[in-house]
Amino acid sequence: MFYWVMKRIFLGPVLRLLFRPWVKGLDNVPAEGAAIIASNHLSFSDSIFMPLMVPRPVIFLAKSEYFTGTGLKGRLTALFFRLTNQLPMDRSGGAASAVSLNAGMDVLTGGGLLGIYPEGTRSPDARLYRGKVGVARLALQAGVPVIPVAMIGTDKVQPIGKRLPNIRRIGMIFGEPLDFSQYREQAEDRVVQRKVTDEIMFELMRLSGQEYVDEYAAVVKLRLAGKQDKPATDTAADTSGGLAAPEPQDDDGTPAAG
Repeated sequence: MFYWVMKRIFLGPVLRLLFRPWVKGLDNVPAEGAAIIASNHLSFSDSIFMPLMVPRPVIFLAKSEYFTGTGLKGRLTALFFRLTNQLPMDRSGGAASAVSLNAGMDVLTGGGLLGIYPEGTRSPDARLYRGKVGVARLALQAGVPVIPVAMIGTDKVQPIGKRLPNIRRIGMIFGEPLDFSQYREQAEDRVVQRKVTDEIMFELMRLSGQEYVDEYAAVVKLRLAGKQDKPATDTAADTSGGLAAPEPQDDDGTPAAG
């Protein structure tokens, strides 16, 4: 009820008036049935603007830090995320991340729309970064289509570190659903998971026009913060050369998403 009231009566009309969002390809989102909406991630506000334009509720896997903040701001942020159908995503890897993805699977088996940011975190510089394989695992295990969506201009509205947004127009492009049903029996194959993830990222690159970087955004953020001397890859054998011609590569299998 809170989600519907905020979207239709309070927050939605205000955001439409101020930011005048434009949308292409919205009819690619199914009117019913389960699907994954996989988006690039430029800004905190992506999780606000995109669900605003989709007629059906979109339940996002959001980083768990949004739910554990302290102080008044932290508590209000956690409350907002819970009331707007967000699910905490543990990005530490291993069993903790697997449990988080199980919550996403519950959304899909219930016929809902699940929103995921395959990059795992916001882009530090408006470029598109390597996707994590959690999105592929969910799509293959649930047997659902993936709708790629490119957010346009949200990094200009609310850059990382900026609390108050800039009032300017934003947009989004919903691509045609991607069908990976031919890989359904190979859902646990890490090579297949990497191939599927790369195909999704290729579509996001094509729709958004972003420059692609074949490196994890989280690794780049650590390096920029001076916490890592050199970039890491999934495994020492991972030498994928970008998305111009995706090649299946081995992956550590960490089911991180959101």
